[in-house]
Amino acid sequence: MSSQVYEKDYIHKIVVIGDATVGKTSLIKKYTAGSFNQEYIKTIGAQFSRYQKVLGENQEIRVRLLFWDIAGQDDFDFMRPKFYHGARGAIIVFDLTRDETLQNVMNWYNDLRRHVGVIPTILFGNKNDLIQTFEDSKIETTIQMDKFYKFYKTSAKTGEHVHEAFDTIIQHLVELEIERSEEKNPTKISPKKI
Repeated sequence: MSSQVYEKDYIHKIVVIGDATVGKTSLIKKYTAGSFNQEYIKTIGAQFSRYQKVLGENQEIRVRLLFWDIAGQDDFDFMRPKFYHGARGAIIVFDLTRDETLQNVMNWYNDLRRHVGVIPTILFGNKNDLIQTFEDSKIETTIQMDKFYKFYKTSAKTGEHVHEAFDTIIQHLVELEIERSEEKNPTKISPKKI
């Protein structure tokens, strides 16, 4: 029985946060399992999903991911600091059909930052399948504050931009790991771009 040996092997915890009913659980399920459930099931505290991705020209980099889907209801505020602990990256999700969820994005960002510091964070505007248009000007000021690595309009239902958005944060985390290892070992030949 042969097992793959990877040049690089990373484990990353990514927290997925945002108001209740914005589609956090659905986005994770669409990315990790390719499925979508039309019915809303409330997250109690947090849900955890594992996923593995192999990257690189020669499939030499393994990334093991732990997605922590953190409940958006205020009832669970007291639990969030424990759930944030150890996060290497974050995804903040808002609902493109509900402006109040966009208005709360900076509250989520500040809460995260208060408990884990500045970590790579990406912003998803979800439920793109339910709108005709979205005025990007609504989000531009938030993006211009340079708090977010990227912004994607996603649809957990149709899958639109879901893989691209998740892969972007994963790729960014791996690149940061490679940069850190090169700084620690500057004489090593740097690996090819992944």
